[in-house]
Amino acid sequence: MPAATPFDADFVRRQFPAFVEPTLEGWAFFENAGGSYPCRQVVDRLDGYYRRTKVQPYGWYPASRAAGEAMDEAYVRLAALLGVGADEIHFGPSTSQNTYVLAQAFRGRWQPGDEIVVTNQDHEANSGAWRRLAASGIAVREWRVDPQTGRLDPAELERLLTARTRLVAFPHCSNVVAEINPAAEIVALAHAAGAHAVVDGVAYAPHGLPDVAAIGADAYLFSLYKTYGPHLGLMCLGRELLEWLPPQGHFFNAEAPRKRIVPAGPDHAQIAAAAGVADYLDAVHARHFGPEPDARVVGRNLHQLFRDREAALLAPLLDWLRGRDDVRVIGPCDPLRRAPTVSVLPLRRTIPEVLAELERSRIMAGGGHFYAVRPLEAMGVPLQPGVLRMSFLHYTLPSEVDQLIAALGRGLSSHGAASPGSPDALRS
Repeated sequence: MPAATPFDADFVRRQFPAFVEPTLEGWAFFENAGGSYPCRQVVDRLDGYYRRTKVQPYGWYPASRAAGEAMDEAYVRLAALLGVGADEIHFGPSTSQNTYVLAQAFRGRWQPGDEIVVTNQDHEANSGAWRRLAASGIAVREWRVDPQTGRLDPAELERLLTARTRLVAFPHCSNVVAEINPAAEIVALAHAAGAHAVVDGVAYAPHGLPDVAAIGADAYLFSLYKTYGPHLGLMCLGRELLEWLPPQGHFFNAEAPRKRIVPAGPDHAQIAAAAGVADYLDAVHARHFGPEPDARVVGRNLHQLFRDREAALLAPLLDWLRGRDDVRVIGPCDPLRRAPTVSVLPLRRTIPEVLAELERSRIMAGGGHFYAVRPLEAMGVPLQPGVLRMSFLHYTLPSEVDQLIAALGRGLSSHGAASPGSPDALRS
């Protein structure tokens, strides 16, 4: 469905307090892959929860009932946007922890000699937790990227699948390579082999929430703090799979879907605030398409709106980078094939030197390996200092992309730039 109104950047940016914060004025934010700005709807809900309902939820008195209702709203509304049931949504402190708990649950159903397939394109959170199961006798097979492009070829996956394959874990897109993998196709290959499919959507979901039901994944995970929300991980887990997996919570909570796979009590206030993400998306949809009662339609329309917007922002940056001989771009240079997370390796200047120029030009960006150690090693990129990464979202302005390009031009070409110090190589 085409938008009735062209993308309204002014309206969108009014939904984010950071864009009117005096201390951030003039700074262009290109580190969204590490965490997006939260929308005001999330901030307002979090503030309201702490002011009015910071009590034990689901109790007998009014404030407690209101607290539980606020949490329930987040489950229901986010599930509807993702095309799943409210009982298939599970919140945890981070996607890293959600993945670890999920891997431990699967371990309880497998036997020594069972096989799983992981990739070396992943953020370590979606790779390491599964690889550790080798200590329990699980055979771990690696689906490897092309060392030149960083691409995952589904044909290579087919050659790895056997009658003993129990699970395929892969990223919807990598947080450094950024090429969008054909998630539904990969899930179908896994299912055809009789295996479960787990998709890490952390680097994908900020650019348009996925239709999880359409992808068909048994589990789909992403981080709300990178998707305009609070610092939580969200995991979609199919009902049948949830019932099949051994409970990871307290034994007396085994029959409660929300508590079955979550070992510890969740952050009540942040769950309630997560409904603000749905508020924001509804507001953006109403501005561009008109009101829509079907949340799944809202999610689909905004997915396309955001992807179109970001591709238009990404194209001039990739064109500019492609024309230079002093930088290596990680991943494809086609804006339609990747997310707007652009990692580069300067060939004549150091990353600290380039970051120093970006800072002088009021550009917020990052350097390091970003927990993507395996794909960088596979592509021959030194982990120290790693890559320079610039990432943005639909709320980024064309003028900010121009600001970035101008600063990069100075940083890549300048001589004797002062170092701002060692960038944190462990930021994710």
